[in-house]
Amino acid sequence: MTRKTELTDYFVESASWDADRAAMARQRARTAWVVASMALICLLMSVTALVLLLPLKTVQPYLIRVDSRTGIVDAVPEYTGTQDAGDIVTRLLLTRYVTTCQRYYFELVEADYFECGSFHTAQANQAWAALWSRGNPNSPLNKYGEDTFVRVQVSGITFLAAPGPARLAQVRYFTARRRGSSGAEIISHYVATVHYTYSKPSEDLQRRQWNPLGFRVVDFKPEIEAVSGVEAAAGGAR
Repeated sequence: MTRKTELTDYFVESASWDADRAAMARQRARTAWVVASMALICLLMSVTALVLLLPLKTVQPYLIRVDSRTGIVDAVPEYTGTQDAGDIVTRLLLTRYVTTCQRYYFELVEADYFECGSFHTAQANQAWAALWSRGNPNSPLNKYGEDTFVRVQVSGITFLAAPGPARLAQVRYFTARRRGSSGAEIISHYVATVHYTYSKPSEDLQRRQWNPLGFRVVDFKPEIEAVSGVEAAAGGAR
């Protein structure tokens, strides 16, 4: 073998080494791109999953109860509005609703207005807002002003049979209206038909404080039953 042949073989073998290194570099580059692509896909999937889960993240308050005798701790179940509250509780809520929504003390007007609103359905709240509007001549704000007071006392509640899922009650009550601190009271007797239901309690903490059981008044129709003293017929509009 001549020297020229040896050099030729050497250069051929060297060229194959360079080709192998280039092929290995290309293989490493492809591997790196594959790994980077997979990492990017995993990142996008994680971000997408996080975005989809964000609306599901809520803060759920729990009331913890401790038995004073045994020391046993348990969580009070949240009322969801699906259980029947029973006649005793409904009587209490009807009494609260009528007493709060039919009375008038100027210092309590704003608080009573919003508390009554927590017991209304959306449609009933529209009528409630229209009643108390200053533009309404029969608004209690226009009729009574700052020097008239109306107290309310419920005298009886009767539950009525109704077709379907409707719930009806008849509430008898009287109002005692007095102008000024020394005026005589004018007594008016009413009987009101109340269409009510139970629904999911409000998520608003203030409304839930007033109405924790989701009691809703769909319709409230008072009528004058008997009158002692002088009372305008418009008094039943409240």
